[in-house]
Amino acid sequence: MGEVSLPLPRNVSVRAVIAFVHDVIMAAVSFFLALGLRLGDDVWSDIGDPDMLRAWVAFTAVCAVVFWFTGLYRGIWRYASLQDLVSIAKAVTLSLLIFLPVTFLITRLDAVPRSFLVIDWFVLIFLLGASRMIYRVFKDRGFDHLLERQTGYRVPVLLVGAGDAAEMFIRDLRRDREATYEPVGILDEKGTRVGRQIRGVPVMDGLDGLPTVVESLRRRGRSPQRLIVTRPLGREQMARLLDLADEYGMTLARLPRLTEFKSGSGSGETGGEQKPELRPIAIEDLLGRPQASLDREAMARLIAGRRVLVTGAGGSIGSELVRQAADFGPDRLILVDHAEHLLYNIDLELSERCPDLPRRPVLADVRDRSSLERLFADEAPELVLHAAALKHVPLAESNPGEAVLTNVMGTCNVAELSRAHGARAMIQVSTDKAIDPTSVMGATKRLAESYCQALDLAERGGDGDGQATRFVTVRFGNVLGSTGSVVPLFQRQLGRGGPITVTHPEMTRYFMTVREAVQLVLQASALGTAGGESAEIGKIYVLDMGEPIRIVDLARQMIRLAGLRPDKDVEIVFTGMRPGEKLHEKLFHTNEPMVATSHPSLKLAEARTANLALLRRGIDGLAAVARDGEDRELKRLLGKLVPDWVPTAGSGSSEAEAVPIRPN
Repeated sequence: MGEVSLPLPRNVSVRAVIAFVHDVIMAAVSFFLALGLRLGDDVWSDIGDPDMLRAWVAFTAVCAVVFWFTGLYRGIWRYASLQDLVSIAKAVTLSLLIFLPVTFLITRLDAVPRSFLVIDWFVLIFLLGASRMIYRVFKDRGFDHLLERQTGYRVPVLLVGAGDAAEMFIRDLRRDREATYEPVGILDEKGTRVGRQIRGVPVMDGLDGLPTVVESLRRRGRSPQRLIVTRPLGREQMARLLDLADEYGMTLARLPRLTEFKSGSGSGETGGEQKPELRPIAIEDLLGRPQASLDREAMARLIAGRRVLVTGAGGSIGSELVRQAADFGPDRLILVDHAEHLLYNIDLELSERCPDLPRRPVLADVRDRSSLERLFADEAPELVLHAAALKHVPLAESNPGEAVLTNVMGTCNVAELSRAHGARAMIQVSTDKAIDPTSVMGATKRLAESYCQALDLAERGGDGDGQATRFVTVRFGNVLGSTGSVVPLFQRQLGRGGPITVTHPEMTRYFMTVREAVQLVLQASALGTAGGESAEIGKIYVLDMGEPIRIVDLARQMIRLAGLRPDKDVEIVFTGMRPGEKLHEKLFHTNEPMVATSHPSLKLAEARTANLALLRRGIDGLAAVARDGEDRELKRLLGKLVPDWVPTAGSGSSEAEAVPIRPN
C-alpha cells in the first residue's frame, strides 16, 4: 500500500494508521474477552449496563492514547520480532495502570471485577502480538526470525534503505554478542516508511534529510560514525551520500545484495545462516546503473546443449563470457587464448565451479589460420563468442601491424571458419572507439565490424554458401576493471600514495561493469539469433551505457573512497592526451540511425557496409603490408579502408588517402 494524500501527522503513513486502528480495535475486543473469561455466561446479562459501557469506552480511549504516544503503530509488521512483543507488553501495562485510576473515578470499580486487569493484560498482549507474528510467519513462511534478542553494540551507524537487507543486518547484529555496530537510525530512500521502525530502530527521514538526522543524533550523543547502504541506489544518490559522509566525517560502506550474502563461519556440515558482510563502497557502486531486466530463457536457448567456443577466453570480457556461458549448461566449452597464464587461470576456475562441464582449453592465436582450422574441424562449434583483440590504444598505436593482424585478420579468420564449419552464429565484441576512430585500435575494430556486417548481409542475401551463419556485432564502451582500464591504474597509483595521472580534465568515457556488459552481450546474441529477422541483418547491437563520466571525477571519487582528500592527500596530475586518444567517445555514427529493439538496454545501429569481395581484397593487401612491417604504408591502406579514421597528431600518416569502398 502506497502513500496517499490524507491529513495525517508528519511522518505517519497510511499503513501506520491502519496498524493503530487495528490495535485500538483489539483493545476494545480484549475488554469483553477478558470479562467473558472472568464471568463466563454472566457477561451477557451485564453487557448493557451503563457503567460497564462507560468503562469499556474509557479503557479503549486510554489504550488508544497510550498506543499512539508510545509509537506502537510505528513497528513494521513485516519485521515483527521479540523486541516488538516487549514493546507491546510495556504499552499494555501502561494502559492498564492508567485505566485503573480512570475507571475508579468513573465507576468506583463497580463495573468490572478487579481480576479483570490481570486477565486483560494477557488477553490484549496476545491479540496484539499474535496479529504481528502471524503476519510475519505468513511473509517469511516460517518461524525462524521471531525469537531474537537485542545485545550491546559499539559503533553507531546510520543505515540507508528501509528494506529486507536492513532488517537482516539489524537482526544479525542482535544475535551476535560480539557485534561492533549499533544501528541508531535508518534513512528511507523511497520515503514511504519514514516514522516507522524496524526492530526498534527508527526510520528517521529520507535521503535529503541526512544532515538533519546526523545533527539530531549528535545532540543526543549518538553520532553515527559510518553510513551503511543496504540497497542499490542511483548514481546521483551515491555521489551525494559520498559527499555527505565526507562532510560529516563518516565512512561509507554497503551491504551486499541479498543474493550475494555469504554463509557465516562455523556453520558445520549443515550449513550456516547467511550473514550480510559489510563491504567498502566500490567505484562500480557509484555508476548507479539500474539493473537491466534480462530474458534468461532466450539466453539459455542460445547456449544450453550447444558447443560454445570463446576466443580471448582468459581476458576480462572473455573470462566473464566463459563464466556466464557455463551457467547456461552448454554441451561443451572450448576456451581459446594465446596467453598461457590467463588460459590456465580461467580453466582452473571453471574446473572448480563446474567440474562436470566438458571443456577444452586451447592455446592458439586467432591470427594463426591453420591452427584455428584444425580446431574448428575437431570441435565444430555451434556458437562462437569472439572477444580476442588488442584493446590498448597507445600500444596499438605504436604497434599498428600487430593491431591489424589481431583485430582485423584474427576476426576474419574466426568469422570465415565459423561460416565454413556451419556455426549457428558468431558474436563479435566491438568498442565505441570504432565510431569516428582517431586511433589504430579504433580503426581496426571498425574494419572488423564492417567485415562481419558484410558477411551477415551476404549470408542472408544469397551470396553465401547456404549455411546462413549469423554474424552479430555488439558494441559498448569502457568496462570497469578490464585490461587497460583506468581503474586498476588509479588503484595502483593510490597504493603508492599518488599522484593520480589523468590525461585531460574534460575527458569523458562510457562505463559499465564487466558482468553487466557480458550479460547484455549474451542478451543481444539471443536477440540477434532468434529467428534471424531480416530487420536486424547487418546491423550492430549497441549497449545502453548510460551517461558518460568524466575521468577526473572518477579519479576524485576513488581518492575519497580510499578515505583521502583529492588535491590535498593525493595530487591529480594532468599529463596530456596520448596519440590516438580523443576527448569524448560516441556509441553511434552520424550515418548510423538508431533503431530500437525489444530490449530497453539494447539499440541497433544501421549498417554502413561495403561489398564483401572488395573488402576482402583490401584486407588481404592490408595484412600483407602488416606482416612486412611497413607501418607508413599500413596506415595509408587502413585509411582507405576506414575513411572515417582521422588520426590524431603523431598517430597516423599524412598520406592516408580516404577512399571509401563502393557500398554493396
